[in-house]
Amino acid sequence: MSMWNINARVQKLDTRGRRIIAVSDIHANMPYFKGLLEKVGFSESDELIIDGDFLEKGERSLETLRFIMKLAERGNCRVVCGNCDTWADVIDAEWQYWSSRIVKYMLFKKSGLMWDMLTEMGVEIREDMDFERLIPELAERFKPEWDFLHAMPHVIETPHYIFAHGGIKPDIPIERQRGGDCMKFDAFMDYGYTFDKWVIVGHWPVMLYLADHVCANPIIDREHRVISIDGGCSLKDDGQLNALIIPYEGSEDFSFEAYDPFPVRRVKSSQRGGGKSYYIRWGDNDVQVLRRGEEFSLVRHVRTGYEMEILTKYLYSDEEFCKCNDSTDLVLSLEAGDEVSVVEETSRGYLVKHKGTSGWYWGELI
Repeated sequence: MSMWNINARVQKLDTRGRRIIAVSDIHANMPYFKGLLEKVGFSESDELIIDGDFLEKGERSLETLRFIMKLAERGNCRVVCGNCDTWADVIDAEWQYWSSRIVKYMLFKKSGLMWDMLTEMGVEIREDMDFERLIPELAERFKPEWDFLHAMPHVIETPHYIFAHGGIKPDIPIERQRGGDCMKFDAFMDYGYTFDKWVIVGHWPVMLYLADHVCANPIIDREHRVISIDGGCSLKDDGQLNALIIPYEGSEDFSFEAYDPFPVRRVKSSQRGGGKSYYIRWGDNDVQVLRRGEEFSLVRHVRTGYEMEILTKYLYSDEEFCKCNDSTDLVLSLEAGDEVSVVEETSRGYLVKHKGTSGWYWGELI
């Protein structure tokens, strides 16, 4: 039966006093993942928990899967199934459903686990291909990978923490909750659930919880005992891959590290920020183009009427009404000497990140 429709599989885990490192939503981005592991100093004395969605979106799904399988062999890496990781269903239970959809998906994405597997087999991916005919060979050739994916739990539970990719409900035993709900629980923190144990989730990029600015750092809600850690890796141009760090089982002294590849520079002159700002984001990114320029365009956010200038290359079409890439007009408060990561360099200034928050700096960087 599909991972989506069965009751949640829960893996009980004794972390044995180790430092716990939780990472979610790697999305096949190996440079970010390796960079983050190096930054946190991951070692055999740690417990690494991959909190779902390590596949798809990025360009190295099969490589990422095999890398995580190798880590898991060491005995201190555990993996939660995310909504992007359920590919074993194609082989085990859902091939009739997928056979009519998988080819269109692969040709649209031109990446992903199935794309990588078929490419390794030397199969040309075409619109008229007979995918169903290839399933037995896929099942045999990649059996270790399918076995690993099929065995993943929906939830990992320790004495003090619960790791689920999407989320869980507080009033139903976890084992009686639907696996699909644990993997895909959109905007989980907005429900206001309160838990006895800390619940650590990914799935919903943390910046989507914000209205007037963009910050990719984990959100720690101590009142409700919920932590959301998806930093938008592979999905957001200014995203990052976060690692929640728990010093030992039972600790609430949470910290985090984040990795992104952006060049780091220093602010030459202080800048006073603040003022009105807005964040146009995925799912609410319909705009009207009021003035289209070569580098910047003035747009009106359709739902709110808010007007702001965004990078012209962030517009998805040449039409007056269209969608756009995530955009902010926040002007950051910065002091001379502050380190910033440069996301975009323009003729007017820089789109930068400072301590996880994205915004504009109009001065000179050194």
